Amino acid sequence: MSLESENDLLKEITDNGANISPILPENIKNYLIDIDGTIGEDIPNEEPERMLTAEVYPDALATCNKWYSEGHRICFFTSRTEAQRAYTEQWLKKHGFNYHSLLMGKPRGGNYHWIDNHIVKATRYKGKFTDLIEKQVAIEVFDDGQHE
Repeated sequence: MSLESENDLLKEITDNGANISPILPENIKNYLIDIDGTIGEDIPNEEPERMLTAEVYPDALATCNKWYSEGHRICFFTSRTEAQRAYTEQWLKKHGFNYHSLLMGKPRGGNYHWIDNHIVKATRYKGKFTDLIEKQVAIEVFDDGQHE
């Protein structure tokens, strides 16, 4: 999908007459997906020579490509460095991953806590890529004075 086509999906939003950040339609998800240990073998940045031969997780490939074909946006977001971009793009192409963008330089170490003015849903990968299901879980939120 071209950048123009992706941008065509975005709905303009206004707040008190001023434009604010646009949003995707409710039925389109913007997946940010890790690479190492999530869609393929976990390779540390200190061993880039292994990146081209890393095993792919077939269920991750099938699921990501299914989401892509359904019109969702796929962005791989990795702790790999810019110096490893060419290896990473080559590996993704070799295994047939369809995606819209690739962000390098995610902080390393896990324990992520994402703060954003848009809805953020997090899914921890625990060994199997499948369609997502809904589940009630406890989450941390900012105290907005409204207690449910």
